[in-house]
Amino acid sequence: MRMAMIGLGRMGGNMVRRLLRDKHEIVAWDRSPAAVTELAGEGAEGAKDLADLVSRLQSPRVVWLMVPAGAPVDQTIEQLLPGLAQGDIIIDGGNSNFHDTIRRGAALRAQGIELIDAGTSGGVWGLEVGYCLMVGGSKPAVGQVEPIFRTLAPENGFAHVGPTGAGHYVKMVHNGIEYGMLQAYAEGYEILHHSKDFQLDLRQIAAVWNHGSVVRSWLNELAERAFADSADLADIRGYVDDSGEGRWTVQEAIDQSVPAPVITLSLLMRFASRQDESFSAKVIAALRNQFGGHAVKRD
Repeated sequence: MRMAMIGLGRMGGNMVRRLLRDKHEIVAWDRSPAAVTELAGEGAEGAKDLADLVSRLQSPRVVWLMVPAGAPVDQTIEQLLPGLAQGDIIIDGGNSNFHDTIRRGAALRAQGIELIDAGTSGGVWGLEVGYCLMVGGSKPAVGQVEPIFRTLAPENGFAHVGPTGAGHYVKMVHNGIEYGMLQAYAEGYEILHHSKDFQLDLRQIAAVWNHGSVVRSWLNELAERAFADSADLADIRGYVDDSGEGRWTVQEAIDQSVPAPVITLSLLMRFASRQDESFSAKVIAALRNQFGGHAVKRD
């Protein structure tokens, strides 16, 4: 198929490469001219701006967005609209909030343009092993671009999960689960690392857990790689960012009155990781000193 890709970062660039391998024709654009030039050298057709990108496609046009969630998605769609026509399809493969996706889908549908949301998981490994795709949109629109999804996904790694918004909803919860899994591994390895009785090789433990253990997983395979690179992770600061999906999952759990303590606490632990000094811990220390005379450490 012939399509356009907007956003050629770690995910978008490798998605273009995977599509090119399967002989799809890709018109590519990014705010970085260097990224466009690089992929043009690998077989993509580089565009100088969004108007140029749209002009290189014939209706029904297919434009895939891999841009940050929020305002950048709205701004990109707004810039694309003058060149689009009824029957064209926009695919949002980023981590947009599903409420925004539903809103955008309704606005575009009123103009005869379909919005498909493709929740995308796979990270930097997707080029080689494929991307798990959780897709929302109308059945005719999804069917029209299914060859793209089949190329990007590994076998059985693509599912049409519902109408517009459903793909991003499923991906949101997927990332919420990821938060909890990461936190569980992190806590377990920290206990092992701080053992007073044993000098444990964390890479060895991760490796043996990856063979037959009930906690084996791709994430734990990545833990094995990380400990092989640095046994005590001394070169990594313990600062953990969050890109939004964990917060949205917790909010959805609240809205639906669904208890989700593990995901919620894993999100709060990410906030704790960003504090060089915890003021709440200072308050606890001060109160213990006040009521019990417990010693406090002072700077």
